Amino acid sequence: MPLLLPLLLAAADPQLAMNPLPVGSVVPFGAPPSSSIEVFETELGPVETFDPKGRAVELARELPRVWSGVYRSFSGGAPQPVLLRLVEATPMGQMVDLRGEMQVGETTVGVQGNLNAKSDQLDLLMLCDCEVGGMESGGEISGVQGLELAGWVAPRLTNPGGRFDLRPVVEEAASPAEAPATGAPIRGLW
Repeated sequence: MPLLLPLLLAAADPQLAMNPLPVGSVVPFGAPPSSSIEVFETELGPVETFDPKGRAVELARELPRVWSGVYRSFSGGAPQPVLLRLVEATPMGQMVDLRGEMQVGETTVGVQGNLNAKSDQLDLLMLCDCEVGGMESGGEISGVQGLELAGWVAPRLTNPGGRFDLRPVVEEAASPAEAPATGAPIRGLW
C-alpha cells in the first residue's frame, strides 16, 4: 500500500506527487484524459463485451430440439441414418447441459453432453455399453461448431471414427385449414 499511493498521486496530478501529504488527508481525484484511454485501448485491444452466460441461456432456449442426418464411418460402409432428439437443454454458466436420445439406424440410445456457449464446442456421450452403427462404447461425439460439424472419436486406434452430418429438423407450421381464424395481420409503423 505505501508504494501504491505515490503511483496513484503521480497519475492523478504530478504536483501532488511532489508534495508530501499528511496521513489521513483526502486526495482529489481527476479523471485521466481521454487520450490516455485511447492509448490504453490501442495497446491492449478492445474490451471483450461477449457474455457467454447470456448466450448459454439463449442457446438453451433456442437450440433446435430435433436434428436429423447421417453418420458416415471413416472406415467405409453405408451411411447410417441418424435422428437426435434433445429432451433437455439446461444452461450452467457458459455451458449448456444436453440430454436426450439418438437413433442410429434401428437402435436408439440415450445421450448426454455439454455445449460450450463461448466456443461452440460439443462433447456428447452415448449412454449405453453397446455398439451402435459401428460406434463402440467408450467413444464420444465431439463437435467444433455445435451439432452441425461433429464427429465420433473412437476409444481405440484400430477404429478411425466417423463424421456426423446433422441439420435441425424444421417443424412445419400448421396449414391454413388447421390454423384458427384471425383478423387482419398487424403491420409495423415503419
